[in-house]
Amino acid sequence: MNKALIVDDSPAELAKLRTILTDAGWLTVTASSGAEAIKKAETEKPSLILLDIVMPDMDGYEACRSLQQHDSTKNIPVVFVSSKNQKADHLWAKMQGARALIGKPYSPDQILETLKAYG
Repeated sequence: MNKALIVDDSPAELAKLRTILTDAGWLTVTASSGAEAIKKAETEKPSLILLDIVMPDMDGYEACRSLQQHDSTKNIPVVFVSSKNQKADHLWAKMQGARALIGKPYSPDQILETLKAYG
């Protein structure tokens, strides 16, 4: 069974994404910060990480770069889910090692398409 790590500092966003993924048959693990995401990615070994960008302490870009540097997590696809949705944000996301960026607000279909593409 596929497992996703969902990372967002908003409990409402975590709940919304968890519902979409659970309804699609995925196991979910959540984290509310970049540092927590790195720890959980190492221990839980998810098949996909949905990562917010704008978070306190360690933002999603920094967390993504850190994940790319560790042998145990560098092959896990990272998809940003963020309110940062300009063309430059998409380019910068790819430069950090992410596979894609989904802008908020998003539709459940956008999330499900991402699961099919990268999960």
